[in-house]
Amino acid sequence: MKRSFLLYAFILLVLVNVFTYSFLSNEVKFEQERYQRTTKRLKDSLNSLTNKLNDANYFSLEKNENAQNYFDSAVANKTIAYEKLIPVVTEKLMDYNANPKGNPYVGQDQIGANKFVINKVKVLNHRWIIADFSDGNMWGEVLLKYFVNEDESISFEVIQSLLYAK
Repeated sequence: MKRSFLLYAFILLVLVNVFTYSFLSNEVKFEQERYQRTTKRLKDSLNSLTNKLNDANYFSLEKNENAQNYFDSAVANKTIAYEKLIPVVTEKLMDYNANPKGNPYVGQDQIGANKFVINKVKVLNHRWIIADFSDGNMWGEVLLKYFVNEDESISFEVIQSLLYAK
């Protein structure tokens, strides 16, 4: 009796060990496959977002080598680094927001009590800028030309301005 009990207990322990080993090895395999699927999905999402960002920045001085080359000069001390130029151009344009009648480069006259100021600027290439402006009630966009003068000052010219209806 004691012998058959030990035999049954031994067989039961062997079966528990076999099922435990089988379960754990399948669980590890399942987790590895899930990790690989998740990693692939995340890489695909990252690639998709990178492509969308590259498409969104297609029209920008940062990505346009032809526009960047425009600022390279044969005279070494006259070369303008576009990385430094973008913040300078943006800052100079935003400085006009302090004007009591509003920023003159929005291409719109003051309509209400509030003046038009530029909120957001994107330097498209070596010549053009697009900017968003508002007076708090009305919004618009403006396309500007900019020039880096010989004395390294920056001048602007309104190409076209658009004011959205309320």
